[in-house]
Amino acid sequence: MGKKRIVKKGGESTGQSGSSTRSSKRKLERGILNVEATYNNTKVALADEQGNIVAWSSSGSLGFSGAKKGTPFAAAKVGELLGERAAAMGVKEVSVVVKGVGSGRESSIRAFSTKGIGISSIKDTTPVPHGGVRPPKPRRV
Repeated sequence: MGKKRIVKKGGESTGQSGSSTRSSKRKLERGILNVEATYNNTKVALADEQGNIVAWSSSGSLGFSGAKKGTPFAAAKVGELLGERAAAMGVKEVSVVVKGVGSGRESSIRAFSTKGIGISSIKDTTPVPHGGVRPPKPRRV
């Protein structure tokens, strides 16, 4: 099934195109960078100021599998990719929201900022348990 390929006179074929080749329709000045770093994966999403997701990527979607998804190297690659996409959209400044305790927290933000985009604030929203679960009843013998 899939998409039909249309061959033009120049010999080039139009069909499925990669996201890095096409130009972005949306133009943003500022945005929110959401980083979710777990032990097994690192997900990074770029949103506009209202919270609508514009671009996203994860270390699993880049081809890393198994234990390699949770490494700082994989998170850096995700940050670089999203930094390129954000620069193509014209993003100048982002505020970062970090969630999770994985090893890719810092490296994804560092790789994102190497693309020339300023970081205005970093906020940590990692859920912290307080109180815990209810303890079991005492055993009756």
